[in-house]
Amino acid sequence: MTLAPTPAERLTRARGDLRMGVPVVLHLGGQGAVVAAVETLDPARLGALRALGPTEVAITARRAETLKARAYDGDLARFALPEDADLRWLLSVADPTGDLGTPMKGPFHALRDGRADLARAALLLAKSAHLLPSVLLLPLPADAPLPGAADEGLTHILLDGLDLDEAATFDPVVSARLPMAASRAGRVHVFRPEDGGEEHYAVEIGRPDRDQPVLARLHSACFTGDVLGSLKCDCGPQLRAALARMGEEGAGVLLYLNQEGRGIGLANKMRAYALQDQGFDTVEANHRLGFEDDERDFRIGAHLLRRMGFSAVRLLTNNPRKVAMMQAQGITVVDRVPLRVGQTDENAAYLATKAAKSGHLL
Repeated sequence: MTLAPTPAERLTRARGDLRMGVPVVLHLGGQGAVVAAVETLDPARLGALRALGPTEVAITARRAETLKARAYDGDLARFALPEDADLRWLLSVADPTGDLGTPMKGPFHALRDGRADLARAALLLAKSAHLLPSVLLLPLPADAPLPGAADEGLTHILLDGLDLDEAATFDPVVSARLPMAASRAGRVHVFRPEDGGEEHYAVEIGRPDRDQPVLARLHSACFTGDVLGSLKCDCGPQLRAALARMGEEGAGVLLYLNQEGRGIGLANKMRAYALQDQGFDTVEANHRLGFEDDERDFRIGAHLLRRMGFSAVRLLTNNPRKVAMMQAQGITVVDRVPLRVGQTDENAAYLATKAAKSGHLL
């Protein structure tokens, strides 16, 4: 065992670098690229990257559809950075909140030659850092270092044999008693991923029998709904109703997963809200941002349940996808318990979209 970080730990470091605006270097199959997230890039680093050679931009096919850019690589589009493009232009490509004001950003010189796997990995990395999925790449010649003395301590990631979508593993950090309004017999467990990423929590009500199906809910963090009482969603009422139901039954477990905005992060969620104010529904807003309908990883919930000793659940949810994901991960769902609360005039259209486009049973 050495003191050096593991590949998974390097990925966590790379996410932090991208969020700070620091480029990272990705290597795959003998080729490499310097990668920067457009959202956090500053003019000085943009100029430094352009001085090293021709750069290209990569966006997801969802964002490319909005921009009318050709996605020759299927799930993403690559195009050469125009010589006269500045940081403002790059940000307008990445961030759709100004699309209606400046709809014409092209034409884009779409790239179809070369490999797209480095760009694909870069976009996945940006997504997992909760940044807009738009990246700037400086391709490097095969097995070549950065030109000149440009490599100033940048994080290098060797992607060969590394699965960027690998399910995280979690270790328990601490658990402590917490009397709550829903139940005085409450306990909070904190779990931390081995790569040092975001922690997730389990709220245990009573003393659930590990040999019996437990009343359970996978609840994704919703700052606006859970804390601020937002009327745009039903998350806060669902959280409180689930805990109250567990308190009434005397046992249950609620997993509070830090996957804000269906996994895109709070900043991007608020960007989606800004797009909803322009007339787009929740799914359309996510697509214009470059994300899929739902970017959450429900494998986390299954992993935490197993760590706590549960193998079967009565799942409090209106989302059939959660049921399917739990069963696919080896957790038996003996019953789906509906959770129909929190419908308001303000969220009626949102809930209708979830039912029509995401299959929620409302």
